[in-house]
Amino acid sequence: FSGREAFRRGHDLLGSRDFRAAAVALERAKRLEPDKASIREALGRAYLSCREYRKAAAEFTAAVELAPTDHYAHFGLGRACERLGQRTLAARHYTLARCFGSTLV
Repeated sequence: FSGREAFRRGHDLLGSRDFRAAAVALERAKRLEPDKASIREALGRAYLSCREYRKAAAEFTAAVELAPTDHYAHFGLGRACERLGQRTLAARHYTLARCFGSTLV
């Protein structure tokens, strides 16, 4: 698998709600292309769906650092922080998600 193929596979698995398998494919993609915000965001989504909130927060944090105006990355980080009991930080990222054009929050 190339990074692109692993990402595509992981994205397809997210769409079919096979979150654990998606995480495996996306972890492979991340190893091959660690500086791709889209990979980090998708991996955060997979971890969030698997209720692995610390891992999700780490991936969404990386996505936000790579793409600071990505509204979905901020939204995902807010969700992960909320699940970890970090409500103030969650509120900050929800606000940023709204500011960057999201209708998610």
